[in-house]
Amino acid sequence: MSQEDRRPRSLREVVFVDGVRTPFGKAGPRGIYAETRADDLVVRCIRELLRRNPELPADRVDEVAIAATTQIGDQGLTLGRTAALLAGLPKTVPGYSIDRMCAGAMTAVTTTASGIAFGAYDVAIAGGVEHMGNHPMGEGVDPNPRIISEKLVDPSALVMGSTAENLHDRFPHLTKERADAFALASQQKYAKAVANGQIGPELVTMATRSKENGWGVATVDEPPRPQTTLEGLATLKTPFRPHGHVTAGNAAGLNDGATGCLLAAEDVAQELGLNIGMRLVGYGFAGVEPEVMGIGPVPSTEKALARTGLSIEDIGLFELNEAFAIQVLAFLDHFGIADDDERVNPWGGAIAVGHPLASSGVRLMTQLSRQFAERPDVRYGLTAMCVGLGMGATVIWENPNWEGSTK
Repeated sequence: MSQEDRRPRSLREVVFVDGVRTPFGKAGPRGIYAETRADDLVVRCIRELLRRNPELPADRVDEVAIAATTQIGDQGLTLGRTAALLAGLPKTVPGYSIDRMCAGAMTAVTTTASGIAFGAYDVAIAGGVEHMGNHPMGEGVDPNPRIISEKLVDPSALVMGSTAENLHDRFPHLTKERADAFALASQQKYAKAVANGQIGPELVTMATRSKENGWGVATVDEPPRPQTTLEGLATLKTPFRPHGHVTAGNAAGLNDGATGCLLAAEDVAQELGLNIGMRLVGYGFAGVEPEVMGIGPVPSTEKALARTGLSIEDIGLFELNEAFAIQVLAFLDHFGIADDDERVNPWGGAIAVGHPLASSGVRLMTQLSRQFAERPDVRYGLTAMCVGLGMGATVIWENPNWEGSTK
């Protein structure tokens, strides 16, 4: 074939069609998913995506990418492929697993979206799962001893709570009191969003099993603490450092849960009559010093903004993962955004709802998509998170409902 005969390549617009998640649970022997398999959580999400989008023939799904941080046991064995088979997708649909720790589902989205843009896929399912009760972060790993012995990183880099304390050291004006106030607001905003029916429609009910209590159905998130007060937060222990700043109240807990979303080329979504929740604008990943992992979303956001030609002032909604309050505060401080800016996590965040590691990126996206539907005055939104071992991840989206659109 001559150079002239080769088919020209052009990039396609990629859209977020729909997203769902299981209710998030508390990790541990008394959590709602203590006796539930991780793969069953994500299978439930895939099935629900297909049920909610009957216009999509199952054989039009071209790829399934599922993230897990701890890829072992029921989170192992090329989970994207096994989950696709278990969910009843045709055996012709391939799948794979992906790992970028907390940004696993976010990376599943950007990777499959890039394939759609390039023309390798028309439709993909991306998501993540983490059963931290069955598989604590780091289970079964064998870190190369040179990482510590050759002082490539400080030992604190391997303990996420310690990296958050290091961030407090770097930014002493971001006090524990500010972190606690942000945490309280997260709980309050989440409770208000649930009461208003803004959080809930994206949840897929999940059957649970307990030897002690029998069968049940998970319908709501388990981690939120609506009774939280500033006075109570002030009394909590600081497990990562004596007289420290990070507590169980101003950080996300250890959680179980799964997420999933449908992505498609915009022209294919229109052809099939699928919903267009938001349009992908661009993304960025960045590395930072592992000892201050929480600062990662700052350079990843700067990279994403620069590559899309946008500025922070263009962003009308922020969905920032609240692994630790200090991590979000450091982001806001860098960009000159107030701690209580109404554009930031308007429905609360991971401090309230939980953070099942690799699944959380799609939770952020699903919420942003639903917020876009309510806010035609907002054109651009941003989902971002810090990532273990010193990384940041940012994805920028456009609201198809923007009132200034000519479409």
